[in-house]
Amino acid sequence: MTVLDGLRRHPVPAALGAAAVLLQILYPLVQGPGRDRLTVVTVVVFSAASLSHAVVARGWRAAARLAAVFVGGGLLVEVVGVATGWPFGDYAYSDRLGWQVADVPVVIPFAWMMLGYPALVVARRITARPGPGILLGGVALASWDLFLDPQMVAEGYWTWFGDGPHLVDGIPVSNYAAWLAIALLMAALAWGATGTWDDRDDAVPLGLYLWTWAGSTLAHAAFFGLPVSALYGGAGMGAVVAVLWWSQRDHTEVVGEVERVGS
Repeated sequence: MTVLDGLRRHPVPAALGAAAVLLQILYPLVQGPGRDRLTVVTVVVFSAASLSHAVVARGWRAAARLAAVFVGGGLLVEVVGVATGWPFGDYAYSDRLGWQVADVPVVIPFAWMMLGYPALVVARRITARPGPGILLGGVALASWDLFLDPQMVAEGYWTWFGDGPHLVDGIPVSNYAAWLAIALLMAALAWGATGTWDDRDDAVPLGLYLWTWAGSTLAHAAFFGLPVSALYGGAGMGAVVAVLWWSQRDHTEVVGEVERVGS
């Protein structure tokens, strides 16, 4: 079965994934309130692509577990973070991302889902061993924030306070450390829900992860005026992509040899 066959088997996730990519391509072309609405719609569509793929590829129970971890867990840590400043640091959301619950925009927990699931699939494609897989899944998700926070802070969707150690735009180092710790915990809680699956049937989440890395690197460098985050975000997520590529390279060679012998 080819990648195209896998996409045909899962037409709804494939269509939603394609829509999410298109919406992100449109982002630099839209300004003002329209960009705010586009941001919310993009997160909803992207997370729907991830969740719908989890449903058709892993089943309802696994998808519910993944949603509980990433959406429910994401809401919990954000509410605690905004209220207490722990563990990320002292920050606050603006009112530009729509409805809020406890000062957290409702759309934010879905952002944890939108890339949390693809990051976990990337890890599962690299290894089926829980220990290394959970570590890779956590790093794969946390490295996304190297892009996310600088872009969203520059856009004014949230603001950081305090004078502690920071990287760019006042984003504290504690934020990135907290992201890694929470991403590792989420990966541990969700690992068993991913199961094993043919990598061609996982084309949607794998493609979305690769697009996020490549698209974000290009957008930060060429459109958003954020060359520093383009550099370290591209390197951070790129390290995960490199490990994925190397693992699939070996896998492809083995499969090709088996198919050659079988023919």
